[in-house]
Amino acid sequence: MSQPHSFMARALTHRSFVIGAVLTLLLLGAAALSLVWTPWSPYEIDMAAKLQMPDAQHWLGTDPFGRDVTSLLLVGARNSILVGVIAVGIGLTAGTALGLLAAARRGWVEELIMRLADFTFAFPAILSAIMMTAVFGAGIVNSITAIGIFNIPTFARITRASANAIWSREFVLAARACGKGPWRITIEHILPNISSALIVQATIQFALAILAEAALSYLGLGTQPPQPSWGRMLAEAQTLLFQAPLLAVFPGIAIAMAVLGLNLAGDGLRDLLDPRLARKR
Repeated sequence: MSQPHSFMARALTHRSFVIGAVLTLLLLGAAALSLVWTPWSPYEIDMAAKLQMPDAQHWLGTDPFGRDVTSLLLVGARNSILVGVIAVGIGLTAGTALGLLAAARRGWVEELIMRLADFTFAFPAILSAIMMTAVFGAGIVNSITAIGIFNIPTFARITRASANAIWSREFVLAARACGKGPWRITIEHILPNISSALIVQATIQFALAILAEAALSYLGLGTQPPQPSWGRMLAEAQTLLFQAPLLAVFPGIAIAMAVLGLNLAGDGLRDLLDPRLARKR
């Protein structure tokens, strides 16, 4: 049996991965659907229809401004994915480059990069966003930047640790004996062998980015009106918990399912890409 078929066969029997993949596909499907169709316009305000319960017209009811909750959730999924993809992309690109540099050069270069990573860890994404908001103002760009910067040291540490383990392998020593330079070895041997660890970490960081974006939007620092956001939907619903509790339930479930799906998918990928971890459980 070929390797791709073997991987798919193992993936389909891995319960956590299957559940995570289904939830993640639902998230991606909702975001893709919002690009071409929503039941109602998420920007249309109709005060006469505010706080309606779910019915045939508004499947999940309406919010305090008469906007359709289903439409807000669909477009909110798109914004969450946008923030996650760009923020993780920033962290993955910069963090991987720094981690590979640290592993290849060692010495003071490695020490400097790791100490900078430690310093960056002292400023979580939310704290960084608050500081950036004080200087540049609230907005989705500052949220993406803050989350992306916080992701850099995470990927740098993972890359450096994984790369250091590969640098001591026999095939790398053989490549060095053949006269290959450190950068050629990094590109041809190190990076391909640590890509699976980076993919798993990217999946986990994607979930954390969605959670961070929701938290920032809840605080008013993330996605700004009129763009829908799951976090801001929670913030708007908190004063109506006894009058319309479903307004908080639906975005809360959306955030929980998105984060759960990505975490389960990442956990499953870790087992599938390194079966030794699954056997230890």
